[in-house]
Amino acid sequence: MKPKVVVIVGPTASGKTALSIELAKKINGEIISADSMQIYKDMNIGTAKVTKEETQGIKHYLVDFISPEQRYTVSDFKKDSNIAIKEILKKEKTPIVVGGTGLYVNSLIYGIEYQDMKFDEKYRNELMQKAKTENGLELLWNMANDIDPEAMKKISKNDEKRIIRVLEIYKQTGKTKTEQEILSRQKDTEYDFKIFGIKVEREKLYEKINHRVDIMINNGLEEEVKNLLAKYNYFPTAMQGLGYKEVVQYFEGKINRDEMIEKIKQESRRYAKRQMTWFRRNKDIIWLDGENNLKNNVNIILEELL
Repeated sequence: MKPKVVVIVGPTASGKTALSIELAKKINGEIISADSMQIYKDMNIGTAKVTKEETQGIKHYLVDFISPEQRYTVSDFKKDSNIAIKEILKKEKTPIVVGGTGLYVNSLIYGIEYQDMKFDEKYRNELMQKAKTENGLELLWNMANDIDPEAMKKISKNDEKRIIRVLEIYKQTGKTKTEQEILSRQKDTEYDFKIFGIKVEREKLYEKINHRVDIMINNGLEEEVKNLLAKYNYFPTAMQGLGYKEVVQYFEGKINRDEMIEKIKQESRRYAKRQMTWFRRNKDIIWLDGENNLKNNVNIILEELL
C-alpha cells in the first residue's frame, strides 16, 4: 500500500495555512509548503509567510530557506519536496503539502518531470525587457501560444512569469511544456495523494484579499522592501512577487502610495482568479467550503482519509 500524502490547495487568502495546521495536530502531520514565494528569506510580510506563533509547533518544510538572489526551479521543488516527504514518513508522521503554486503541486502529485535546464540568463532578460514594452507581454503570449496552445489555455495574458516559462522550456529542451507533462505523467507515483481544495465565494475571497493587503501595509511591507533592496544586489525573480514589484514602482515614482496599495489588491485578486481557474481543472480535487469552520473541514478530510 502506498503511503498517504495529504495535499491542500486553494487561492491566496482562502485559509490554507490555518486548515493545514489544525489538520496536522489531528493526524500527527508535518507541513511542506508549495508556495513559490515563501521559499525566500527576508520576504515575510509580502508573502504572508507563516509565523512561528502560527505554526503552533508544527514543523514546516521549504519555507524561508532560499536567498532572493538564487534561482529556484520547479525541478528543485520536486526534488526537495520528495526529500521532505521521506523525512516525515521516516518519523511515522503524515506529510501535508500546502500551497497555491499550481505548477509546484502538479510536478509533485503527478510526477511531472521538468528537465533541469541550464538557465539562460540572457534569454530570460530579453523576454523580461520585451514584456515591459507596449504590447510586449501580449506578443510574448502569442509567441508562446504558437508554440504550445494547449499550455496557454491555462495561462492568462497578464501572467508574465508563466508565459516566459513556456518560452524558456521550448528554447532549452526543444519540447513544449505540454509534451514534457504528457511523457512524465505516464510514470506511476510512489504516494497516494489525497487532494483537497478550499473554495470561497468570489466576493468574500476578494474582501479577504483586500483586508490581507491592508494588514501587510500596516505590518511594514514598504520597510521590508527597502531592507531587501539594501541587502541584495540581484533578485529579479523574487521581486516579481505580488506586492514587491508594486512597492518598487512606488519607490521609483511611477505610482503614488494609494495607487500602489490598490494595485497590490487588484493584482492579488487577479492572481487568486488564475489560481482557481487552474485548480478547477483538476478532477482529483475534493472541494471544501472555505466558509465552514475549521473543525468541520478537518472532519471532512479525516473521513476521506479513512
